[in-house]
Amino acid sequence: MEKQRSTFKLLFYINTSKTKKNDKCPIVGRISIDGKSTAFSTGIDVLPADWDSNKGIAKSNITINRKLDDFGTETAKHYKNMLETKGYVTAESLKNALRGIGVNQNSLMQEFSAYLEEKRKSIGIRFAESSYKLYNDGYRHLRTYLIEKLGVDDIPFGKVDIALIEDYSYYLKIELRMAAFSVRAFMKPFRTTVRRAFNKGLLLQDPFLDYTFEKDNTKRRWLSKEEIERLIKTDIKRASTSFIRNMFLFSTFTGLAYSDLKNLQHSNIQEQKDGSKWIVINRQKTGTASYIPLLKIPLAILEKYRDTKFSGSDGKIFKMRTLVNMNVQLKEIAKAAGIDKPLSFHLARHSFATTVCLTNGIPIETLSQMMGHLSIKTTQIYAKVTRTKLNEDMTNLAERIEGKYKLADSDSNNIKAS
Repeated sequence: MEKQRSTFKLLFYINTSKTKKNDKCPIVGRISIDGKSTAFSTGIDVLPADWDSNKGIAKSNITINRKLDDFGTETAKHYKNMLETKGYVTAESLKNALRGIGVNQNSLMQEFSAYLEEKRKSIGIRFAESSYKLYNDGYRHLRTYLIEKLGVDDIPFGKVDIALIEDYSYYLKIELRMAAFSVRAFMKPFRTTVRRAFNKGLLLQDPFLDYTFEKDNTKRRWLSKEEIERLIKTDIKRASTSFIRNMFLFSTFTGLAYSDLKNLQHSNIQEQKDGSKWIVINRQKTGTASYIPLLKIPLAILEKYRDTKFSGSDGKIFKMRTLVNMNVQLKEIAKAAGIDKPLSFHLARHSFATTVCLTNGIPIETLSQMMGHLSIKTTQIYAKVTRTKLNEDMTNLAERIEGKYKLADSDSNNIKAS
């Protein structure tokens, strides 16, 4: 980062308007940088008769002058350090540095660590433990990059520029062989850390303004209406496997993610005045509220596993298997149902959004509320998927009716004649 040239001056004067009872006046320091100045108290007093206003020092008091020299040395040191680490200095920031403000949290990994600690404390409140692990991995990857590429384990914010950001992104994508989705996931906490520093005045400008995230072209999958019906009708003898299938279906008709279904409590099932039952729950991932009316399939599943060996404890409705175990079992269930898709638990949530809701005309605002999204922009992703599905369905329709319909010859002639 190119360092900005600046004019820096420090002078001392006495404030005669605040003469004390002992007739002494406080000595004030004035920092001037690029025509802007700010004053600070030195905590030193002197008699006006003992002060040389032309030289800005005491006439004969060596102790006072040594203290003023110390201020000068300390100010020059902070000025040089801030210029090297941040690339710029202001009179106010230099005064704050003298007061010890903003000098202990001016490095990238220090600020990232503080940000990480804030997230750790909010686990279970507005932050999921799995998300914290992602942020912690992001911290680890960035620190490893600094060690391997720059030979340091931390850098001042002044060295964070667009070149470093793009180089780190390249490191994640090429050297660690991450997909665009993973690169984006690890770059986001890095970007937030830098923007926090910018808001604190540790950076003159946000270097991420010139950075564009690579688009994630991951294809979102969902189950069609026919595939969901096949999954429901598939005969599964083993009770534990049938339970996993039914948990997938419960998610398909409620949109609940695995973590939310795992922690679903009896108290989350609330009966409305009209007799309908709803799931009212705060999503573990985002902390936002979800309001989901229960359809016949999830209601039947609730009744099926009431007071069985699959019932949960401590108020939880279901006794869930691990996500890894369930995803393995779902692959086998898909084969049994004749579904040629890599079935995973999160596919159920996608199917709820697309096949169950949007395809059947549920407004996107309503879906966003049920999905517990922080922003409707997240829900709009499913709307794009639905348009893709619409295109696929119309293509299939065109193939099925090929040759079945034909415009009458007389009508064709009339069209040509006109």
